[in-house]
Amino acid sequence: MSNDIDNNYFCDGITEEIINALTKVKGLKVIARTSSFAFKNKNADVRHIGNQLGVATVLEGSIRIVNKRIRISVQLIRTNDGFQVWSQNFDRKLEDIFELQDEISLIIAEQIRENFGHLDISKHISIVGTKNINAYKLYLKGRAYQLNWALDDYLEAIKCYKQSIAIDQNFYDAYFALSRSYGILSSWGVIEKEAGRQKARTYLEEGLKINNTSYLGYFSESSLSFWNNWNYTKALETLKKSLHKNPSFAIAYEGIAEIYMATNQLDNALSNINKAIEISPLSPNHYFTKGNIYFLNKDYNKAISNLNECLRIDPNFTLAIETKLACYMFLNDASNFNNYIATMPQLIHPKLCETLFNLINKKPVDIQLDANTITIEEAFKSIYPWSFYFIIHACKTDEALAVFEEKMKLKVGQLVNFQLDPFLDPLRNHPRFQLITKQTLSSGIRLPKEISSKAQNSITKPLDASEIIKYKWALEQFLKDSEPYLNPNLSLKELANNIKLHPNKLSWLLNAEYDKNFNDFINQYRINHFKAIALNPEFKHITILGLAYDSGFNSKSVFNTYFKKTEGTTPSQWVKAQNNGLRNT
Repeated sequence: MSNDIDNNYFCDGITEEIINALTKVKGLKVIARTSSFAFKNKNADVRHIGNQLGVATVLEGSIRIVNKRIRISVQLIRTNDGFQVWSQNFDRKLEDIFELQDEISLIIAEQIRENFGHLDISKHISIVGTKNINAYKLYLKGRAYQLNWALDDYLEAIKCYKQSIAIDQNFYDAYFALSRSYGILSSWGVIEKEAGRQKARTYLEEGLKINNTSYLGYFSESSLSFWNNWNYTKALETLKKSLHKNPSFAIAYEGIAEIYMATNQLDNALSNINKAIEISPLSPNHYFTKGNIYFLNKDYNKAISNLNECLRIDPNFTLAIETKLACYMFLNDASNFNNYIATMPQLIHPKLCETLFNLINKKPVDIQLDANTITIEEAFKSIYPWSFYFIIHACKTDEALAVFEEKMKLKVGQLVNFQLDPFLDPLRNHPRFQLITKQTLSSGIRLPKEISSKAQNSITKPLDASEIIKYKWALEQFLKDSEPYLNPNLSLKELANNIKLHPNKLSWLLNAEYDKNFNDFINQYRINHFKAIALNPEFKHITILGLAYDSGFNSKSVFNTYFKKTEGTTPSQWVKAQNNGLRNT
C-alpha cells in the first residue's frame, strides 16, 4: 500500500523479499509476487482479495523512506470477516533493512503460527546476498525493469545489475539476474547469439562461485540450458533443484511446463502450469502459458479463453495479444480477426497478418505483398516471426526451409516449440524439414513423464510418546501455577522457553494433542479465568471489559469474538444469565 513514488521499486523489492522469505516456511501457502501485486495501491476489500487468491489471510502494509530512515507498517487480516489479527510498526535506519526484513518475516510467520496452526520456522528465513544498501537498491531497480517482460527493458536492467556488482562484487543474485537477462536477449535475437550466450554463462559461473545452492542460481542455470542450448534434461534437473529449495517458486513450474511444451508432452505441461496458477492465480504469464499449451494442441477456443484471462490481468501482454490473433487465423474466424486488428493498436504487423490469414485459409491474396515489409532477420527479433510464417504459407518452401535450418542451428527462442507450432505444418512432410528436426532431436533426450516437487520423506513426529506425556504435564502445570496467560503479550516462544521446549515442538504439541493453535489454546484459559472472576462478588465493581483485560485479553474485539465463538453468546448475556441462575437458586 506504499505511496512512495520516488522509492517505488525499492518498496516493491522489500515486499517481494518478505514474500520470498515466507515461502521458505514449510506448510505455509504464500501467493507469489505477481498475483499479490495485482492489488497494489488498490483499496480492495480483503474478502474480495481472499476469494481472488484463495487465501485465509492477507498481509497488508506500507513502506516509507525519509532521509536515511525506513518505516514499515504491517497488519495481518482475516479475509472471511476483515478481522485484524495483528499489527505492528517498525522504524529503523535504512542501513538496517536486511536485518529488518528477516525480523519482520519471522514475526509474521510466528503470528500466523500462533493464530492459525502449526508451522516449523527456521531461525532465519530472509537472506539477501548483499549487505550494501546501494548495491541492493540498484539490484531492485534492475528487477523492476526486468519484470516488465519487455525486451528493451532487459537492457536497462542489465545496466542496473552491472552497477550493483560494481559496488558489491559478491552479490550473487545480481550475477544470476545478469545471466538470465543476457540469456533471454540472445535467445530472442535482440543481441548477437553466441556473444550473449557466453556472457550469460560467465555471469552464471561467477554467481555460482559465491553461492552454488541458491534457488535463483538453479533457475538461471535452467533458463540458460533451456532457452539457449535446448538442453531439456539439464533444464529440468536444475528446475527440480530450484523447487526443492523453494517449493512455492511458481515461475519454476512455468519453466517446467515450457520444457514439456517443447518436448511434445502437453498433459504434463498443463499439470505444471496449473500448479503455478495455484501459487500465483493472477499471473498473466501463467495464463499466457496455459493458453499457449492449448494453442499448440490446436484447441484454439480454449487457448483464447486463457489468453483472455491473461489480457484481463494485463491488457498489454504482447505475447497473448499476438497468440490470440494467431488463434483467429487458424479458426478461420474472419469477423473476430478483423475486429481484433481494428481494435488492437498493440499488434506488431497487422497488414502482414491479414495476408497470412488469407493464405492459411485459402482465400484470394495479393501475393505482391510479401515479406519485404519486414526482413526475416528483423522478424526474428520480434516475439512472432511473421515474415517467416508468411514465406511458409506463400509456398516459398525452399526459402522457408533454408531459414528454418539456419535458425534451428542457432536454437532461437521463436522456434523452441517447433515440434507443435501449427504455423510450421506446411513444412512437416518435407524430407528436409524432417531431417533438420531429426538432427535436432538426435541427442537422445529422454525426459521423465512427470516430476514432483514434494519430498517423499516419511512423516516423523517431533516428540515421542514419553516426551508428549512429559511436556503436556509440564505445560499444564506451568499454566496452573504461574498463570502466564494473564500476560496479554504472551508469545509461543516465551511459553516454550518456560517449559524448556523448542517453539516448533510446542506448536506441534498444541495442534496434535490439543487440536488448537497457540492463540485458541491460551484464550481458552483466559475465558475460563474471566468466567471465574466475573461471578466473584469481589469484582462486581469492575466492568466486563475491565475483567477481560484482567484475564489477559488486550482487545475488546478479540475478547468478544472469541467468547462468542466458544460460549455461543456475548459476554454480557452470559454474565446476566449466570446471575439470574444464581438468584433463582
